[in-house]
Amino acid sequence: MFDNAEGMVFRPPSEANSFILRVTIGCAHNRCTFCSMYRGVNFRARPLSEIEPIIQQTARHYPNLRRVFLADGDALVLSTDRLLAIIELLKAHFPKLSRISCYGGPLDILRKTPTDLQLLKQAGLQLVYLGIESGDDEVLTRVQKGVTSAEMIEAGQKIIAAGMKLSAMLVLGLGGRELSRQHTLNSARVASAINPTMLSALTLMLHHGTPLRTESEQGTFQPLSPYEFVLELKELISNLNMQSPCIFRSNHVSNMLPLAGTLPEDKNSLLLQAEEALQLLKNQTRPTFNDDGPF
Repeated sequence: MFDNAEGMVFRPPSEANSFILRVTIGCAHNRCTFCSMYRGVNFRARPLSEIEPIIQQTARHYPNLRRVFLADGDALVLSTDRLLAIIELLKAHFPKLSRISCYGGPLDILRKTPTDLQLLKQAGLQLVYLGIESGDDEVLTRVQKGVTSAEMIEAGQKIIAAGMKLSAMLVLGLGGRELSRQHTLNSARVASAINPTMLSALTLMLHHGTPLRTESEQGTFQPLSPYEFVLELKELISNLNMQSPCIFRSNHVSNMLPLAGTLPEDKNSLLLQAEEALQLLKNQTRPTFNDDGPF
């Protein structure tokens, strides 16, 4: 094992074949009420003295490695100088390196200047994953995301303006039954305003230990049913208005309906598949935690 640091390791599905280099441990924000990923893990930024031996040992075993994902939850919380130093170490040890990517929290992106982001792009950071989660301000406040929808748009647009690819994520059902309509419409609005390179629609999973799961068990948050989750997915796609090609996916392990296409080209096909699924799910109307079964 090259890295035995504390806590579990998380990565986007598309980074399955990447070297996961944990430049931070945990998540600096770590207050989102729906997220279980880094609970119980004290956030810390790892010094270069801790990171470099991991890179060296990995390079001895995998010298031809091509892709690196900088973990944990928000690598961009690190100073630009620290990130540039890490990238230079990676390039020095992996001569065939072709892609570096990371999660980017919206607050961390907003704190970076356009020059910071351009320097990172020029150094080799090519792809940033941004959790939009919701485009609705009321939902963002309730789940303690820490930003407004306007700030989320600004963060996404800053990454694209720097010349990087942006993979954005939305969470179906995050507004519950009460805020479902506004969550869906405003999420489509924000995603369209950003027009990311890739957009993924995940489905809310109410994991044990999260505040939102507790709210659900106490009856103050009512989750959606399988039918309602797919209905939100259909409404989201229907209201997305991409001006340039955007790869769309809903094939995460959390999803009720796996969809794949490119917007706006495949919009009608995606809507047809969603409608067909709704016909099959019309009797599945009980709310679900999407974790260990229905209520």
